[in-house]
Amino acid sequence: MDTVWVLVSAAVGIGFVHTLIGIDHTLPFVVLGKARGWSLRRTLWVTGLCGGGHVASSVLLGGAGIGLAIFATGLDLQEGHHWMEGRVGVFESIEAVRGDLAAWALVLFGLMYAAWSMARRRRQQRHVHEHAGGLVHAHEHPAAGSHRHATGETAGIAGLTAWSLFVIFVLGPCEPLIPILMVPAFQVGLWAVVPVTVAFGVTTIATMAAVVAVAYRGLDFVRLPRLRAHAHALSGLAISGSGLAMLLFAI
Repeated sequence: MDTVWVLVSAAVGIGFVHTLIGIDHTLPFVVLGKARGWSLRRTLWVTGLCGGGHVASSVLLGGAGIGLAIFATGLDLQEGHHWMEGRVGVFESIEAVRGDLAAWALVLFGLMYAAWSMARRRRQQRHVHEHAGGLVHAHEHPAAGSHRHATGETAGIAGLTAWSLFVIFVLGPCEPLIPILMVPAFQVGLWAVVPVTVAFGVTTIATMAAVVAVAYRGLDFVRLPRLRAHAHALSGLAISGSGLAMLLFAI
């Protein structure tokens, strides 16, 4: 039992540090929540959804590895441990590929979101009117029909944005989780996988939510009215930047 508590404590510490230093775990939710005018509650709901998918996908991969090891060695945990040791590189390669795919997906998602926001602004048409006496003035307004579709378009983009992030986070690996699963499974017993996994998952999601909440409220004190009109484009670029940080610094 002492060994299990040590593993649970390690899972909590690793989950906390892993999430805290990974800006890709938090930055996208903060900037999108602010740009889209989401409430803190909705922002945290999307954060929790994506965090849950992020952890669950790696749990499934790790569970599949444990299952294969036990099946291949005839339910012998000791032999299963040796079997897995010889194939750790395979799982590390899978996680590395998933990490690169998730990072590039964030980069592309951010760029596409920024491009969408700039294209939407360009849809505004500029009209020039000349009045009696030679007075000329110009004004901008949305293209014809945009008022009618604005609400539907906004709702559609909001839903697409949230689910796109969910898919990206499911695709992204939770690198520390695989060894965290393997150690209790083969050194203590399969039952020990449950508390260790729960500790890591809850810590990861809770840390994501806490960081997002603090950053979200912190931005309430930032007053940059000139940048407000470009909030969506800046959010997209920030998300792309977090993806690039994953690629360059392996965070």
